[in-house]
Amino acid sequence: MASLGATPGRTPQGPGPGAASASFPIPTPVPAPGEVEEDVDEEEPAEIHLCVLWNSGYLGIAYYDTSDSTIHFMPDAPDHETLKLLQRVLDEVNPQSIVTSAKQDENMTRFLGKLASREPAEPKRPEIIFLPSVDFGLEISKQRLLSGNYSFIPDSMTATEKILFLSSVVPFDCLLTTLGFTPTPLLISFQVRALGGLLKFLGRRRIGVELEDYNVSVPILGFKKFVLTHLVSIDQDTYSVLQIFKSESHPSVYKVATGLKEGLSLFGILNRCRCKWGEKLLRLWFTRPTQDLGELNSRLDVIEFFLLPQNLDMAQMLHRLLGHIKNVPLILKRMKLSHTKVSDWQVLYKTVYSALGLRDACRSLPQSIQLFRDIAQEFSDDLHHIASLIGKVVDFEGSLAENRFTVLPNIDPEIDEKKRRLIGLPSFLTEVARKELETLDSRIPSCSVIYIPLIGFLLSIPRLPFMVEASDFEIEGLDFMFLSEEKLHYRSARTKELDALLGDLHCEIRDQETLLMYQLQCQVLARAAVLTRVLDLASRLDVLLALASAARDYGYSRPHYTSRLLGVRIQNGRHPLMELCARTFVPNSAECGGDKGRVKVITGPNSSGKSIYLKQVGLITFMALVGSFVPAEEAEIGAVDAIFTRIHSCESISLGLSTFMIDLNQVAKAVNNATEQSLVLIDEFGKGTNTVDGLALLAAVLRHWLALGPMCPQIFVATNFLSLVQLQLLPQGPLIKYLTMETCEDGDDLVFFYQICEGVANASHASHTAVQAGLPDKLIARGKEVSDLIRSGKPIKPVKELLKNTQMENCQTLVDKFLKLDLEDPNLDLDIFMSQEVLPAATSIL
Repeated sequence: MASLGATPGRTPQGPGPGAASASFPIPTPVPAPGEVEEDVDEEEPAEIHLCVLWNSGYLGIAYYDTSDSTIHFMPDAPDHETLKLLQRVLDEVNPQSIVTSAKQDENMTRFLGKLASREPAEPKRPEIIFLPSVDFGLEISKQRLLSGNYSFIPDSMTATEKILFLSSVVPFDCLLTTLGFTPTPLLISFQVRALGGLLKFLGRRRIGVELEDYNVSVPILGFKKFVLTHLVSIDQDTYSVLQIFKSESHPSVYKVATGLKEGLSLFGILNRCRCKWGEKLLRLWFTRPTQDLGELNSRLDVIEFFLLPQNLDMAQMLHRLLGHIKNVPLILKRMKLSHTKVSDWQVLYKTVYSALGLRDACRSLPQSIQLFRDIAQEFSDDLHHIASLIGKVVDFEGSLAENRFTVLPNIDPEIDEKKRRLIGLPSFLTEVARKELETLDSRIPSCSVIYIPLIGFLLSIPRLPFMVEASDFEIEGLDFMFLSEEKLHYRSARTKELDALLGDLHCEIRDQETLLMYQLQCQVLARAAVLTRVLDLASRLDVLLALASAARDYGYSRPHYTSRLLGVRIQNGRHPLMELCARTFVPNSAECGGDKGRVKVITGPNSSGKSIYLKQVGLITFMALVGSFVPAEEAEIGAVDAIFTRIHSCESISLGLSTFMIDLNQVAKAVNNATEQSLVLIDEFGKGTNTVDGLALLAAVLRHWLALGPMCPQIFVATNFLSLVQLQLLPQGPLIKYLTMETCEDGDDLVFFYQICEGVANASHASHTAVQAGLPDKLIARGKEVSDLIRSGKPIKPVKELLKNTQMENCQTLVDKFLKLDLEDPNLDLDIFMSQEVLPAATSIL
């Protein structure tokens, strides 16, 4: 029970007779500002709720992300009847629930049925919610959008200004042309209808505000548009086999239950971001490789600038500032719900001042680079206003000491006066207690006057031995209140006078400071748009600084793009992960497209580096398509619309498929979807079944692509089926080129050079790999003997030594049977014995 009090005694106490002592609650130790535990970046479990509409070949999508309280919407986009675009969005955002209209066509119904039929244990199975079709009406959706309570729209805006503002963010009228007919304006605007349905769902479910008052709406801090045009198609198998992402269990026993950590992966070695939102954006870029050359070159320009030696200090300084950019959307969400924590104000203060530092630094950098120009212009003086307000109003040390929002002196004279009264209360109450003691019974040795928030001023006296029953507590002129810790508490005329004179100071101060906090929150929320933009641009700068740092340390170079070339041209490329693990790494070049051929068939011994070469080509191409420097001396990337792989079989019992069936599915995906702009990487396809059948399938797939002529994809195939070349199963022509990994035989040893060159391998040299694996020499020798016999078409005979040993064992068995024969047994039938025991044994011997 917090209290302020003063206690005089009848006996001498302290330094002199009749001295009074004042008692105070012990304050919580105040940590230094730098020691504040900033828990703002602790990620709350993010939920994504998606609303989708599909009709007449067009798709409208909007989703709400609880991690930043933002609604993302996609402009109306055409989609195939198989809804491939919708499937890509679902794979990327992984929504917890999907909201759609109860009135759907057959294609959408079939698609949603497949989603609902997934096993419940699968993490990607969303909840599907159907709302009445009337909730997706265009006009009602517009009204729902316009009537929303958005913190990023200033309260000072009129209704007309609010409509104009929202119209600049969300295009309410979308004119599309009916495909295949005379151009006729058709008002569809699925995005507006999807947004309306999403808002209806959020209001009904009350996402994030389930326990709040009903008048508290779901916080919406902004609208963001996302587009999926110009994206490069990459499936999950490709991400897995190329080790672009790799999740591992956390080694700490304290964090095993909280999730996974990033293992050895491309994302892991490039992720040097200093803030959480930079890491999030880098992951988003990795999931959205793009063909937009303007966007890619703008990213590379920033990386190239920071790689210049004279800009190293600037890069390090910007990186330090980015470390103070914290989870602003979470703070704004708490402000919207009035759940602001004490630490939020200090974190926001540091974030805003760091953003101002970024702005000042970028103003000194070349404004020809778009990112620097955007930061210099869009980090407006609103940031300085926010920082100045917080710095002048918030008492950080006092807030931490009292674990609540407190203001600095000279902000509100009324608050200052009440705090001065509160501070002076102990000495004043000591004098009041002295006067009260003079009027009390002489048997009462001491008393104190205390102040308790919400109750007021009370007279406290110790419980005396004769005070046993409740009736003994009654004292003339005093109103008994309660007994606590052997102390009796009363109201007297003087304490009532103090209540009227001073009031409930503690609560009044808290209420007035809470009102100031609310006013400060309103000022911050009114400028939420600039804070959101700060996070967007700062996270982009963070990602590009991280990529520049990795490029500097690993010796990457800038890739170049061309629309004239279909395929890739890489000079002395390196595998970005393997070069970090191997003591020495041999770089290799790759060229596909034009007069260099579209199909590269790579043969070579086992363990010669074929698989690494394929992955290297895929990773360098991928890195170029996300706007990163690449591990190569030079790289020129043409138009690439997809990357398909068949390199590693991702086996799973839950799939219910054989390894070979999984391989076939991966190849079928490439055969059915690859275009002339696609990159296809195939490693050892056909090895999971009969050798002849596997060889025939591989040859059939390659002949199918070669028959396409100029529409053939860019293909790299690694195989140990040497018969593919020896039997001339593939047509000859300019589209196909044969490559091999260079090796040299040194006696019985095979030396690998790990260098790609033109030609065809003459053997797989499996015996050399068997030696490295530790198989016995006899087994290896027998394997080579059988292999040579099969290759020459000769019959395979059993090993003589093994045959001799078998004959001796059979003879010994026959002798044992004769020795055990009892000739005097009357039941013995020699004919049966000879036919059933002797003849089979003798036959096996012969």
